[in-house]
Amino acid sequence: MANALQQPAVSGGPAGNGFVSEEARRVAEQLRTEKERQRQSLHLQRENILSQRTSSPNRRSALEAALAQIEAKIEEVN
Repeated sequence: MANALQQPAVSGGPAGNGFVSEEARRVAEQLRTEKERQRQSLHLQRENILSQRTSSPNRRSALEAALAQIEAKIEEVN
């Protein structure tokens, strides 16, 4: 699937001309755009968590758990 995001499918029409169909190009661009939006959102969430300061051990534990979850999602997206 990673290759599908980076290189749109090549039209194998009767001529076999190797041109990328407009539809394949559009779909690939939408997938790249969505992935980039998700990556940006996760980075913003990560920065928000890192900017929070607390003296409460319970709150700190919750923030650490949330940070670990977001970092795992960032790895999945990359």
